[in-house]
Amino acid sequence: MNIVAPTDDGTGFPTLGPQVVDWMHRNLVFGPGDLLGQPLVLDAEQQWFIWRFYELYPRGHAQEGRRRFQRCALSLAKGLRKTELAACIAAAELHPDAPVRFNGWIGRSGKLAPGRGVTDPFVVMVAYTEEQSNDLAYAALCEILKHGPLAEDFDIGLERIERKKGGRGKAVSVATSPSATDGARTTFQLFDETHHMTLPRQRQAQQTMLANMPKRPLADPWTLETTTAPEPGAGSIAESTMDYAKAVVAGKVKDSALFYFHRQASDEHDLTTRDGRKAAVIEASGPAAAWRDIDRAVAQWDAPDADPQFLERVWTNRLVQSSSQAFDVPLWKSLTRAVSPVRVGDAITLGFDGSQFHDSTGLVATHIETGYQWTVKAWECPPGAKNWRVPADEVDAAVRACFEQYYVVAFYCDPPYWESKIAEWIGEFGKDTVHEWWTNRPRQMAVALAGYRTAMHDGSLCHAEDAALTRHIGNSRRKNLLLLDDKGQPLWNIQKERSDSPHKIDLAMAAVLSWEARTDAIAQGALMAGRSAYEQERQVWF
Repeated sequence: MNIVAPTDDGTGFPTLGPQVVDWMHRNLVFGPGDLLGQPLVLDAEQQWFIWRFYELYPRGHAQEGRRRFQRCALSLAKGLRKTELAACIAAAELHPDAPVRFNGWIGRSGKLAPGRGVTDPFVVMVAYTEEQSNDLAYAALCEILKHGPLAEDFDIGLERIERKKGGRGKAVSVATSPSATDGARTTFQLFDETHHMTLPRQRQAQQTMLANMPKRPLADPWTLETTTAPEPGAGSIAESTMDYAKAVVAGKVKDSALFYFHRQASDEHDLTTRDGRKAAVIEASGPAAAWRDIDRAVAQWDAPDADPQFLERVWTNRLVQSSSQAFDVPLWKSLTRAVSPVRVGDAITLGFDGSQFHDSTGLVATHIETGYQWTVKAWECPPGAKNWRVPADEVDAAVRACFEQYYVVAFYCDPPYWESKIAEWIGEFGKDTVHEWWTNRPRQMAVALAGYRTAMHDGSLCHAEDAALTRHIGNSRRKNLLLLDDKGQPLWNIQKERSDSPHKIDLAMAAVLSWEARTDAIAQGALMAGRSAYEQERQVWF
């Protein structure tokens, strides 16, 4: 099963792809591995990718000769040499003689003249950790150049590769975005293994670097992302790029400058059997199934400590949740409702959870009548910020705005760090409405979580699209308790993946509290509450 954006086959566009492929076959070698130093051979699919990457606008077009795609992304299963392909492209973008940019037409034939190299290229290769910044794609590029016929054309170092012929030009490896000065010079940038790029600073760096692309229009710069299927709800760059590509395919985004390709095994394969797993891995491999070791991949499922969800995601390229994730994120996303059913004066409930320093805090509302949830406001520590604290005045203003616009039937608040403010809200809006709801009570929290999960599965819950809330839902990890419910089933709570994790779950907690407040309110007969009560309460409060 493939996702390809745009959906056309590219035949209406000229491409430098054949020239680039021919140049690679003449000048590059295989990178790290058993074939190191042997002449590069690209399979048919890899060649097709390059043809698509280097499509140009045709003669007579307003952007004649310019790149069609400023952003390209490949989502392929593990072991398909994505990183090596990306390194080969980086080599071409760096070399002065590689035919990677438009150089005119041959007479009036409409055929492309031989392409040209980039003047003063600046190639940035972004890895997901400091430890990986000089590994993966950058290491592959170094080995490809060192062991091939172009070795004398470059000065190859641990942190940068510079041209020795054809004018200035260099490639660098970074774990975040380059400096503001260098970032403005970028002509080609690679984000490798973007399913690992889940941190706020990484997402911010990517947005900054994408915004830098128009700063060298004559260089016609572009971006390539390579990934394996992302973990749903992890908030990775890979996940957001896939969501954007789906919007392009659905026609929600027009005139996109994105080329996106994702292939995964179809759902018809039974992964509980060895034959089913093998068929799934073969399908996810595409043409590469002819040369990769399928049996060794399939054998990993038989290991005593195998994680079937992880293996399914990386080898079949399906979007599969981690076994530790508390909620079904694809199901959660399917519950998105485009139009809010909430009107001023409607009965709602609120949930509040958070901290004060270097963390996040969230306020989530639920419409009692329809079960529609939305994030009223979220406060997250900006990436790299020091001495940051949640703006208490903004939190207070958001709460007050809810009481002013709606009939707030119940407001459940987790007290730590906010006891004095909650006491203030209780004094102002009433102890029958504002409640301290401690999330550190294992059994009570487990019951609330079970109710929230049930609401997802029976469809009584829906929500506004909100990236932050979805991310916190996906970040929630299941913590099994040594407790059983009334039916003898094990109870569980949610937690971060580790105590010092930057992946927050406060909005998920706030959403659960808001839903629990709705559940209790309905049990107490609040479903019929609405505007008349809202008007009466406003006269009391304001």
